[in-house]
Amino acid sequence: MRGKTTGQSAMFSYRPLEDRIPRNHPLREIRKIVDRALGELSATFDAMYAQIGRPSIPSEQLIRAMLIQVLFSIRSERQLMEELDFNLLYRWFVGLSMDDLVWNHSTFSKNRDRLLLHDVAERFFEAIKGQAAAKKLLSPDHFTVDGTLLEASASLKSFRPKEAPPGNDDRPGDGGGRNEMVDFKGQKRSNATHQSTTDPDALLARKGDGKEAKLCYAGHLLTENRHGLIVDTELTQATGTAECEAALTMAARLPGVGRKTMGADKNYDQRGLVEGARACNVTPHVARKRQCTAVDGRTTRHASYAQSQKRRKLVEERFGWLKDIGGLRKLRHRGLAKVRWVFTFAAAACNAVLMRRLLAMA
Repeated sequence: MRGKTTGQSAMFSYRPLEDRIPRNHPLREIRKIVDRALGELSATFDAMYAQIGRPSIPSEQLIRAMLIQVLFSIRSERQLMEELDFNLLYRWFVGLSMDDLVWNHSTFSKNRDRLLLHDVAERFFEAIKGQAAAKKLLSPDHFTVDGTLLEASASLKSFRPKEAPPGNDDRPGDGGGRNEMVDFKGQKRSNATHQSTTDPDALLARKGDGKEAKLCYAGHLLTENRHGLIVDTELTQATGTAECEAALTMAARLPGVGRKTMGADKNYDQRGLVEGARACNVTPHVARKRQCTAVDGRTTRHASYAQSQKRRKLVEERFGWLKDIGGLRKLRHRGLAKVRWVFTFAAAACNAVLMRRLLAMA
């Protein structure tokens, strides 16, 4: 018998939002991890707000909403609010009921400075990592470091001479429109003489010989070799020495007193990095260059060196997730502090996703 459609939808719903989410949905386990981490940050959230005044949107809901943006590759906060209005899965994860009104997208901009001031991304990252350590998912002795370029939210047309007066319109253009034509042929440009007017912290860099130069930041990860979980992050300007400097900074922050190993690719095969890592009680398992290598047989003769070279490829998977899923291939924020916050927050989201898979297999 053919069913008939109803012309009018029901006015009331008696099914709770919890029942509409499948029991085996991946977000269920991720939310448990996130809720435990947010519970540890409760004191920090209390310190962020005054004791009197109009109640604000709970920080827990803002952070869960930003996690949805990272996990589902939503390109903007405006689109995030549009999807949060009708997507029941997103509403359940954030903590909104079916009848709650979503807030304006400008709320993120107004609260980001507050979250940045109190290092919420770093605290959230440490809380997620603490759960992984409690479940014995982290290797305490063997790590891998690597870096990548993150394209800044700035056009090459904004890369102008530092001494140029503001409002200089002497550049060749098409005479109309706000995005004028600019010809860079024959001009010598470098970070020493030029600076982006859109994002002054971004520097001109390229991945290798023959590659195009772009305004970028440098993101660095330190992963452990057991499962490839991220244990430390660093975001710097894209200078020629940023990778080694960030590696030594993260090596010095490794906890414990025993000797550790740190795998890396050939770009880290430099005397300063090798000597600095050994001074931090870290054995540098870096890939050797064919000529002028800084690593000798004291390091390469051990079986652990070959094992580190195999496991160091896990860090590339984390960079791939952060760029393709986490939305960091083309940055949406400007300024070193904000980009560092977003990079650390995305790394925490990556760990939460990986932990859900590891705990399911346990």
